[in-house]
Amino acid sequence: MEIKCISTGIFGSNSYIVWENNEGVIIDAGVQDKEIMEFVKGNSIKVKYIILTHGHIDHIYYADSLRKQTAAKVIIHKNDNKALTNPLLNGTMLFGKATSFKEADETVTDGDIITAGKLDFEVIHTPGHSSGSMCLKVSDKLFSGDTLFYLAYGRTDLGDGNQDELDNSFRNKLLKLDDSIVVYPGHGNSTTIGFERKNNPYIRSL
Repeated sequence: MEIKCISTGIFGSNSYIVWENNEGVIIDAGVQDKEIMEFVKGNSIKVKYIILTHGHIDHIYYADSLRKQTAAKVIIHKNDNKALTNPLLNGTMLFGKATSFKEADETVTDGDIITAGKLDFEVIHTPGHSSGSMCLKVSDKLFSGDTLFYLAYGRTDLGDGNQDELDNSFRNKLLKLDDSIVVYPGHGNSTTIGFERKNNPYIRSL
């Protein structure tokens, strides 16, 4: 498995290209489509899916364009599919330019497996940052979207965010993962579950 992080997205969001044997996925679509496509084409990667960890502008903005250019299917959790077409939920209304995007081609829920080539991504529904926020676990890697960051966590005061749900997502889902799991967040640097368990002040307060 190979992973490429491009961290030049809207509000510094990360997009990830994850592949094996030239087939893979794009996780989140806040980075300019030209930059992503240059990497995809330069490495002869067939993109099967564009997986959105949640429905906020800095993670979905280029999804429609990337879908058109790659012929890949867009996937989002079923609870955030509505955010793609709702400017209040996707955050574009906050910046004075209400924008709607196309609905996803497929929706998923907790425990579903998204398969691309030899890679199996397990969907872990982690509501809180948004009602449909999800993490993706593949092998010993976790793509956490805006649920968990290095020494931080996702805010809950946007759209349909909910602090109680986020607390439960950590208690019942993420903190049950092995300490060795490497976390690739929606913004900032990678970390591990073990490091965050010991050092993240929010997690230590739960």
